Amino acid sequence: MAETSLFAPTTLGPLPLRNRIVMAPMTRSRAIDGNTPNDLMAQYYGQRAGAGLIVTEGTSPSPNGTGYPRIPGIWSQAQVAGWRTVTGAVHERGGRIFVQLMHTGRVGHPLNLPAGAELLAPSAIAAEGEMYTDARGLQPHPVPRAMTDAEVRAAIDEYVRASRNAIAAGFDGVELHGANGYLIEQFLSPQTNRRGDDWGGSVEKRQRFALEVATAVALAIGGERVGIRLSPYGVNAGMKPYPEIEETYTVLVPKLASTGLVYVHVVDHSAMGAPTVPEELKLALRRAWPRTFILSGGFDRATAEAALKEGRGDLIAFGRPFLANPDLVTRLERRLSLNAPDAATFYTPGAKGYTDYPTAS
Repeated sequence: MAETSLFAPTTLGPLPLRNRIVMAPMTRSRAIDGNTPNDLMAQYYGQRAGAGLIVTEGTSPSPNGTGYPRIPGIWSQAQVAGWRTVTGAVHERGGRIFVQLMHTGRVGHPLNLPAGAELLAPSAIAAEGEMYTDARGLQPHPVPRAMTDAEVRAAIDEYVRASRNAIAAGFDGVELHGANGYLIEQFLSPQTNRRGDDWGGSVEKRQRFALEVATAVALAIGGERVGIRLSPYGVNAGMKPYPEIEETYTVLVPKLASTGLVYVHVVDHSAMGAPTVPEELKLALRRAWPRTFILSGGFDRATAEAALKEGRGDLIAFGRPFLANPDLVTRLERRLSLNAPDAATFYTPGAKGYTDYPTAS
């Protein structure tokens, strides 16, 4: 059991990790000034540096990808400087941190975008439901503009620049957000990608954007610094399962492996009401992936330890437990009770419900 313990040190490529616990990416909407990280965010992530690896909240590589209010970006030098404060706070406490690159694509509203930006997506198909805006509250998702071939290629370049900015900001690496209904998954799904060119149509053509982003970013900063998150059967932002969903991912993951990425991070949102990702699919993806495999979705200490012991994953990600428990690793190791998260402050500005959760006495 010792060699697979949740609390045993391990490595992520060449990067040593103090334990096998990952802080999962969670949007917190505290980048209040120009989508720029700040000292409050540095405090928040520094408090949680006991994780073996932190993956930050979704961070846009492009002004066009900031669909939510107050989410951080990493396209400007001011944002790089802000993130440098965050990475410094984590590294001072011995932690490791990757930034999650999240282009929201069609998920958003113009009121949340910087001046001159616009909602772009593979096809002109609106997301279901509404988007919160600070200016006018909830608003229907508008129809995005379908990207031209040149704009698709420009978006790939934005991921590359963002990854280089991430290394300049002191991050240990980047996670490509290929999950939760955002731009990369919008290209993967036939529900959101109705293109008839080289970026859509067949399963293989719908995978092209994800693979070209992964390849380009790995070439830019080294595959050992790049992971990707995937959410088969996810329903965020109006996504739904489709007939070829398992084919999509069982074909995609081996191709991603050939790009040299250091990890794949599979999230199962069934604890939040989505369909369960079949165990057979998770195991197939696990077998197809030659390097670190991260599992996320509804884990506690017992189920995390079991997943490691049975070889179903190498690292286990925890989301909301980290939100309310900055010392989650200590609490899990000592079998202490956990603070309950305050849902009313998940996305509100300020320290309340962000940096004021108590640690165990």
